[in-house]
Amino acid sequence: MTNTNTDVIKADPITVQVILGALENVAIEMGHKLARMSYSSIIRESEDFGCALVDINGQQLCESSHSTPLQSGPIPGYVKGIREIMEERGDTFFPGDIIMHNSPYHGASHGPDVGFCVPVFHEDSLIGFSVTTAHHLDIGASTPGSCGIVDAVDAYAEGLQFKAIKVYEKGVKNKYIWDMLRDNIRAADMVVGDMEAQIAAAKIGSNRYVEIVEKYGLETIQAATDELMRYSETMMRNAIKQLPDGEYVAEGYLDGYLDSDDSTHKDIKIVVTVKVQDSDITVDLTGSSPQIPDKPINMPLIGTVDIAIYLTLRSILLDSTEYGNFPQNSGLVRPISIISPEGAICNPIFPAPTIARFCSGNIIADTLMKALGQVVPHQISAGVGNLQVVAFSGKKGNDYWVYMDIMEGSYGGRSGKDGMDTVDTLYANTRNNPIEDIESHYPLRVNRYELRDNEAAAGKWRGGIGSIREISFLSDASVSVEGDGHKFKPWGFDGGNEGSVGSLTIRDGKNKEGHKLPSKLPNRPTKTGDSLQLVGPCGGGYGNPLERDPEQVLSDVLDGYINKEKAFDDYGVIITDLNMVDHVKTNNQRVLMAK
Repeated sequence: MTNTNTDVIKADPITVQVILGALENVAIEMGHKLARMSYSSIIRESEDFGCALVDINGQQLCESSHSTPLQSGPIPGYVKGIREIMEERGDTFFPGDIIMHNSPYHGASHGPDVGFCVPVFHEDSLIGFSVTTAHHLDIGASTPGSCGIVDAVDAYAEGLQFKAIKVYEKGVKNKYIWDMLRDNIRAADMVVGDMEAQIAAAKIGSNRYVEIVEKYGLETIQAATDELMRYSETMMRNAIKQLPDGEYVAEGYLDGYLDSDDSTHKDIKIVVTVKVQDSDITVDLTGSSPQIPDKPINMPLIGTVDIAIYLTLRSILLDSTEYGNFPQNSGLVRPISIISPEGAICNPIFPAPTIARFCSGNIIADTLMKALGQVVPHQISAGVGNLQVVAFSGKKGNDYWVYMDIMEGSYGGRSGKDGMDTVDTLYANTRNNPIEDIESHYPLRVNRYELRDNEAAAGKWRGGIGSIREISFLSDASVSVEGDGHKFKPWGFDGGNEGSVGSLTIRDGKNKEGHKLPSKLPNRPTKTGDSLQLVGPCGGGYGNPLERDPEQVLSDVLDGYINKEKAFDDYGVIITDLNMVDHVKTNNQRVLMAK
C-alpha cells in the first residue's frame, strides 16, 4: 500500500534511497539508449548529450551520469525557457506533445545544443518533464558545422532558432516542421536521425517516470525528492560554511580574436569575485569585458555561465573522493547566487551571437577556481589548458558530410597529484573520438596523435600536458576552429610554473613549414593533401618545483615530459649519463637555487 503521509515519508530514508535509485536508473537508461541510437560520432562516441527528469516546479531530479555537465546541467533552464515562451503565447502542454528548443536567451546552452522536451502526464495532470539535449553537427548556419562558427555577426547568422516549437502536438507529428529541418540543415539524414533518437530517449524517460509514480504514488515521490533536494542543499551549505567569510577576487583572459584590428575583440578580461557569507556564496562577474556585438564568443548567463560556476563549486567543495556519490539535483545550486551586469560578455543582450561560447565558459570556471585558491588551496588545480573544437566538412556528390572533433586540453597540478594529461576539462567532460572511427567515416587521415614532449610545467606537482594532432584532407573540404589558450599561459599556483600555450598550423603542398593561425579560425577551404596540426595547451604547475621528489623528476625525464636540461633548470635535479639521480649534487644545487 502506498503511504501518502508526506511527513512520514520524509523520515523514511529507505524509501528515499529506493526512489533515488529508480530515478537515477531512468536517466542512465535514457543516456545509454540515446548514445546507441544516434548517428553522429559527437553523440555516439564523444557523449556530447544530456538526459534528465525535471519536476513540475522546474527542479532537476536526476541526470545521466555519463554525459557532459554542459548538456545535462542546463536542462532546468531549457524547461524554464520553454514554459516562459509558451505562457507568453498563451499555449499549454498536452499529452503527446514534444517540444523542440535551442534558444540561448531562453535557457539553452547555445544553438547547436537542441533540446527535446516531453511533458509527463499522470492521470491527466502534468507532473514533470523528460528532456534530452545533444550537440548537432549542423544547424543551418551561414557556414558548415555548428562549432567553429566564430564570425557570426548576430544570433540570426548562427543557424535555425527554435523557441519552444511543438514538433509533435497531441501525438500528431508536425510534418511541415520536419520538412523545414531537412530543407535547411546540411547532412540532414544524420542530424534529423539524431533528433529522432533524442525524442525516443525522452519518451523512454517519460514512460519510466510514470511507472515509478504509479508504483509509489505521486505524493510519495514528491516527498522523497523534496528530501533529496534538502539533503543536497545541506551538503553544499555545510561545505560553504567551512570557508571563511569574505571576498576573493581573480582575473583571467580570453584570447578573443588575436588577428583582429579591433582592440575590443581580443585580450578579453574575466573578473570573478567570490563572496562568502555563512552558508551562502555569491559569484559576481562585475568588471568583466563588455559583450562583443558582432562576434559569437559571448556567453549566455543561463545555460553556460551558470553551469560553469555550479560545476566548479560542486567539484571543488564537494570532491567525490571525500564525499562519494550524492544526489545530483537542483538542491545543490540553492546556496549559490550569480551576478553579471546585462551587456557583459558573461550576460549578453539579444541578438548578440553566442554559438562559440564553449572555450569562453572554460575561462569562467578556470578563473573561479583561481579565486577559490585563496581559501581552499588544497582543493583546486593550477591553471587549465583550454580546448579546441574543430569542424571539418565537405561534399560527397550533392550531399554534405560534417565532422566535429574536440581537441582535448589538460589540467594543472593539484595538491598531491600531477595534472591530468590530454583530457577534456572542467564543464566539457566529453570523450575523444577514436582514430578508427574518424578514418572509417570521413575523408580524413590522422597522421599524428601524440603527447607533447618536454612541456610539463614545473611544480611540486607538475602540470598536465596537451596533445598534438595532425589531420590530412583526403578530398577538397573546409575547416573551422573554435579554440583558446594561444596567448595567455595557464597560471601556476603556489610557486608552480606557468603552463604552455597551444597552437594551430595549416600546411599545403607549397608550404611545408605551414602557416600559423590564431585560436579562432572562420570557415576556410582546404585542398586534397592539405593538413591541419593542432597543439593543445599544457596546464600550470602546483607548488615549489624544488620540493618535487627527485625520483619523480627522473621519471618525468624518462617518460618525455621534460628533458634533462629542464630537470636541472626548473627542479635542480642532476641526472647522470646512466639515467640516475645524483642526490648529493641535487641537494647542493637545490640549496643554491633556494637562496
